[in-house]
Amino acid sequence: MTATQPLPLSTPSRNLVRLTLVRGITWTGFLAGVIFGVELLGFELRVKAVIGVVLAMALVNLATWWRLGRHRVVSHVEYLAHLLVDVAGLTLLFYFTGGSSNPFITYYLVPVTIAAATLPWRYAWIIATSALLAYSLLMVHYHPVPQLAHGGHADHGVSLHVLGMWLNFALSAGLVTFFIYKMAHALRSREQALSRTREAALRNEQVLAVATQAAGTAHELGTPLSTMAVLLTEMHDDARGNPLLVKDIELLRHQVDTCKSRLRQLVENADRRRMEEPQVRDAEMWLAGVVQRWLVLRPDVSHRMEVAERRGRPWISVDTTLEQALTNLLNNAADANPDDILIGLDWNAEEVIVDIRDHGPGVALSIADQLGETFVSTKSKGLGIGLFLSHATINRLGGGVSLYNHPEGGTLTEVVLPRSEPAS
Repeated sequence: MTATQPLPLSTPSRNLVRLTLVRGITWTGFLAGVIFGVELLGFELRVKAVIGVVLAMALVNLATWWRLGRHRVVSHVEYLAHLLVDVAGLTLLFYFTGGSSNPFITYYLVPVTIAAATLPWRYAWIIATSALLAYSLLMVHYHPVPQLAHGGHADHGVSLHVLGMWLNFALSAGLVTFFIYKMAHALRSREQALSRTREAALRNEQVLAVATQAAGTAHELGTPLSTMAVLLTEMHDDARGNPLLVKDIELLRHQVDTCKSRLRQLVENADRRRMEEPQVRDAEMWLAGVVQRWLVLRPDVSHRMEVAERRGRPWISVDTTLEQALTNLLNNAADANPDDILIGLDWNAEEVIVDIRDHGPGVALSIADQLGETFVSTKSKGLGIGLFLSHATINRLGGGVSLYNHPEGGTLTEVVLPRSEPAS
């Protein structure tokens, strides 16, 4: 048996690993500082309480390492909880070591900075607010350490030095949370944009390679199709006494004529200017036309078409490549199971949705994430080119394609296209 592989770490999971390392280093340093202060500087501390806090945080760290070994992704909420535990641990430590007079009180900025750099906006402000409240509480409630006292305390007040430290911390926490979050968010957005650009460039290179091969293949197919048309005409004349054979030959001739017509359209549509000028069409009428032309190629198919009852008309921008993309998806459904294919049309204020439901075996989970990104096919003898080109075409028009395993069996293919305004 092969060993179970650990799940890949998500971003929050990786951040929790780093937080665990930081926590271990920090609390080891605090323990060393406490020992140094007590043994060499004679600090008057509640040693048992301080050591108890340090040991409690050590147990938290061990539990975190154990949790990271589980096959479960860390969520932002869980990561927030870990940072809140750190703030609570620091608060207990500072309570027993002089409160706001402890020179390490500004260490609160570390979890604040980590939260600002790694968590969503509202979670980052939760950590900043928690740290500020803890700091404020330690200004009035703490176990004093005479060696850390700042002089100038009133009997009922707070020294100006401590108050200045608190104001500095409040300002620093606010600025760190705001600017670090903004910079981290900008970096994440930039990385995502670069990733999408790289993926689009790679996809365009593959599409160009396929288009080049398609142009050469279209040129080469002209001759054999013409030869087949001539031979089918002669066979039709020779089979006049056999009605069934004549019917089959007429069907073959019709299919050959359709192939020749598609090749002519391919050559005509090679004009780049036409490809760059989509037309705004009524989605229902356009889809009905695509389905009717598809049925000519797939006479073995039985289907139903359902259009949602909505106010207004759905308009979309279409070109010849979009029709071919949708035809490829319909062919995939027919290849899975040609019986009772359901084609649905729905829309909202921003999008037009075309659903294609078949009753085939569904999509294997092992290849579900790769469909449309590379040449991966759902069919045993397929090349995956049709699905890849369909994804590329629909993405170029601002839409998207998603494939789902339907709960009742089969595959549900969802095509989402941006809704357009009707041409004036």
